[in-house]
Amino acid sequence: MLDFYKDFFKKFYRATGGFIPVRPLEESIYPGDFFQIVNGEMVLLGNIFRNRLIDEDDVEFSIGAKLSPVVWNFSDGVSKPYAVRSKGNSALDGEFEYSRQILTFDGQGSYIFKCIAPESVRIANWTQLEKQLIIKLTHTYYSFREVYVVTESASASSWSLAISDSEKGELEIATNEENESLVDLFGDPSSKTILARDIACNHHDQSGSPCFFKAKKLVVQDSKQELFISDLIREKSHKQHWALQFYNYERYAQTTALRVHVPAHAHASLLDMMQKNQLNANNALDYFAWTDANTDDIERLFVDYGTS
Repeated sequence: MLDFYKDFFKKFYRATGGFIPVRPLEESIYPGDFFQIVNGEMVLLGNIFRNRLIDEDDVEFSIGAKLSPVVWNFSDGVSKPYAVRSKGNSALDGEFEYSRQILTFDGQGSYIFKCIAPESVRIANWTQLEKQLIIKLTHTYYSFREVYVVTESASASSWSLAISDSEKGELEIATNEENESLVDLFGDPSSKTILARDIACNHHDQSGSPCFFKAKKLVVQDSKQELFISDLIREKSHKQHWALQFYNYERYAQTTALRVHVPAHAHASLLDMMQKNQLNANNALDYFAWTDANTDDIERLFVDYGTS
């Protein structure tokens, strides 16, 4: 999946109040699924209910919550210059009428998304489960240091997505069903694509499968990160003096006045630097917390470590 899909994913997140499309789009994702993002790919690893981390009697679900159809329909860089009701002839049925529409896209990554009757299933009592999940996912059952847990998934009776591969992208759509609005054939379950020019994605789904989700991400507590960074700064400030004494090399004396630099992502090494058995079931809650998956995580879905 190319990087220009990222614009759609970010718009989807903002427009729908935090939902993210699953990757790949054909995948189904359910509340309680847990996954990691590895080299730009979602790796589904299990489900907290199916894997019996949480007993089914302890969870409460909000089932079939209606989502705003206005919010779940949007586009960017798409025009509808042509729509008409025409007549055709069939050897079997004789003359018939049909509607045609052309959509044009003004650039690579321009998109249109249409959704009919979106609904969601949500873990309603997440706050009652989150602490025990930290212990079970990081120590009792598994030893995760980074993992996502789906808290809500959304589906629709049908949805359609088209993304252009260039500034010359074009879709021609037609239907022989009665349609009162000729300017809105895209996403109509009865419509068919007649022509697709420079279109990278032209996806239509009527399966009702849950393809969109909200998730919580396991993160290290801010207080522990700040303490680790402070210790790291102190350690680096003493390292140069130690090196001069240990190696007994005069040139190293010139480095003693250098500025101490701490990388922006130094906190990512915190857990790797912990001593054996320092992290356990009794103190896991001191180190870990949950935060909402966000656009930073969408960025990770489009990192391709296989290219230079």
